[in-house]
Amino acid sequence: MQEQELLSNIEALTPMLADNAAEAERQRKPVDAVMQAIEDTGVYRYFVPKRFGGYEFGMETFMKIGMALGEGCVSTGWVTTFCVEHNWLMALFNQQAQEQIFGNQPYIIAPGTLAPKGVATPVEGGYRVTGRWEWGTGVMHADWALLGALTPQEGSDRPDLCMFLVPMDQVEIIDTWQIAGMAGTGSNDVAVEDVFVESHMMTSVTKMRIGETDGSKWLDSHLYKMPMMAVLGLTAAAPMVGAARRAVTLFRDRMQERMVYGTTTAQGEKPVSQHRLGQLAVAARNTEILLMQLARETEEWGRSGLVCPDEERVAMRVRIGDVVRKSRDVIRDVVEASGAHAHFLDNPLQRMLRDVHAGSCHTVFDLDISCEQYGRSLLGLEVTMPT
Repeated sequence: MQEQELLSNIEALTPMLADNAAEAERQRKPVDAVMQAIEDTGVYRYFVPKRFGGYEFGMETFMKIGMALGEGCVSTGWVTTFCVEHNWLMALFNQQAQEQIFGNQPYIIAPGTLAPKGVATPVEGGYRVTGRWEWGTGVMHADWALLGALTPQEGSDRPDLCMFLVPMDQVEIIDTWQIAGMAGTGSNDVAVEDVFVESHMMTSVTKMRIGETDGSKWLDSHLYKMPMMAVLGLTAAAPMVGAARRAVTLFRDRMQERMVYGTTTAQGEKPVSQHRLGQLAVAARNTEILLMQLARETEEWGRSGLVCPDEERVAMRVRIGDVVRKSRDVIRDVVEASGAHAHFLDNPLQRMLRDVHAGSCHTVFDLDISCEQYGRSLLGLEVTMPT
């Protein structure tokens, strides 16, 4: 499989995602047939190490895949890019864990919850983990779960945040997903109660953030040495950038036939509308350019062999959040310019607007927090939050 072939196969599914977007929203999870079609492309092998039959493809094509999925359905695209990226997280685990998982199945489909909502208690041979987590993106089609839990550190009074691998047959899915936007993701809560996890099925999130885990050292590929928060942010941003691109296309098509009330003139014949279309098209294109630039920079940090410093990581977080905000604003402005019909439930624009507004609230895109931290770094002050 070549990168362009995989991208072409995903792009061919964009109409299918669009046709099923309303149904995904109605049933509050991605449509099974759509998820199967996506899985059949082999996209979940994207970040699986080559030694296990994976592709180890680069970040730029991953962004293009995310944008193509987001053009069809932001919710389904969001679930897919997260689950693809969680195989990258899996590759950061130690050799034994990777051989146990990737040695027995070609990839995982798993939610990944970084919030420290669980507690891990050391026992002989591993840990007993208990907790409940929100935002279980991917859980409705998952076979594993990646769960964040506070874990005692030997020689320290402060626990470390670690990620634990738990099979889905030991995870409870709690039906909580009643939400205005991203309804089609099915990102329900998940919980485990006193589940035993072997020691090798755990890794430190602190080490994952800087690309220095046992797995990244064992694989010795630049892909697994990239800064984690940048990879996560780009993963979530790509479908929303794709949605902005699609919104502009829908606006262009609609304005050629929409008659302005009180006139016999199509909206597309109005100079002010032509101006608005040109402005929005450039704005959407600029978000793509910025996204691709950030993807290249993130991968270059992996190639450098250096740990990406705090100030650079927080700057990238600000820039990724800015891309998402710009994408959200493009869709908002398209809806504003499209008249009242844009708010009918059979118009995909209203769903894009709600989905991207909800997605932009993901903690990784919180510009109040990230800009504050970036400002601290510019003043020579310590960054006081994980990056």
